[in-house]
Amino acid sequence: MNVRTRLARPADAEALARLAAVTFPLACPPSTTAESIADFIAGHLTEPHFTGYLADPDRTLYVAEPDDSPAGAALAASEAVVATGGLIGWSMLVSTPGGVPADADAAASVTARPAIELSKMYVHPAVHGAGVAGALMETTLDAAARAAASVVWLGVNQENRRAIRFYEKQGFEVVGTKRFRVGDRLEHDYVLERPLAEDAPPATGPISVLP
Repeated sequence: MNVRTRLARPADAEALARLAAVTFPLACPPSTTAESIADFIAGHLTEPHFTGYLADPDRTLYVAEPDDSPAGAALAASEAVVATGGLIGWSMLVSTPGGVPADADAAASVTARPAIELSKMYVHPAVHGAGVAGALMETTLDAAARAAASVVWLGVNQENRRAIRFYEKQGFEVVGTKRFRVGDRLEHDYVLERPLAEDAPPATGPISVLP
């Protein structure tokens, strides 16, 4: 995949909102209602929300977009990518005081401090399996390491098998569970973590939670 990653800019807020509206529903289990998904997007993933996230010193956002190669230009011109303002992936790191996860369940599960949260990691469905997620993850983990965190953690829905497999391949392992509200529903997430020390071996962790 011909892709480049970069730090998100204030001008990306509208495109980020468009992309989030496409990608967030894919992370929800089939039982999540359209109303609950719409409520979450309206409450957390609109252009004004992204404007706020981009101005927040405790949040760092990265985006993926097609590069300038012929293949990248063709992707950028596709209807699906034009509809998301040219972006094909995004991530968000969140720093918290003392590196202690703000979520109580995550704080009880994550094994090291300071910890930094990989709050969001989404890729356009048009490029699933094309290496975009790996490139975006590499950029994001590099940023987490530069933030002097010892470990990066995230929450992922227990039914999102595709995402869980991807995170495990990236060196994350399941260390606990937490709840996540989508609209009027409480979803059940796994808490995963990955060490950031340069000499840390790739995490193999316990036997995968997936069959």
